[in-house]
Amino acid sequence: MRIDKYLWSVRYYKTRSKATDAAKKGRFRVNGDIVKPARDVYPGDMITLRKDQIDYQVEVLDLPANRVGNKLVDLYRMDRTPKESFEARKMVELSQDYYRRKGEGRPTKKDRRDLDNVMDQTEEDV
Repeated sequence: MRIDKYLWSVRYYKTRSKATDAAKKGRFRVNGDIVKPARDVYPGDMITLRKDQIDYQVEVLDLPANRVGNKLVDLYRMDRTPKESFEARKMVELSQDYYRRKGEGRPTKKDRRDLDNVMDQTEEDV
């Protein structure tokens, strides 16, 4: 089975075309080698894929005939992703949590002055 079809069928990607595009960008490795979308995978292969700033490590257990339901995914793959990868993703999300909510637009003049005051204070401390 092709690697893009396999990752789509075990629900790592919502559409097969997104999985194909990710493979073309070199985000998949099978047993340590960067692969193209048409590369076949077999039971026992170790797939490493980068998605949402997380390096997933997946072992192929079996090949599904079609796209499988969420409850049946664990029959076809074993997720060997380290827990530290998910914790690092949480830290990235927290670091990007801005004080302004999305959709509030550009900073106002008062916001800019407050930022300038904070920056001036940090420069004086250094």
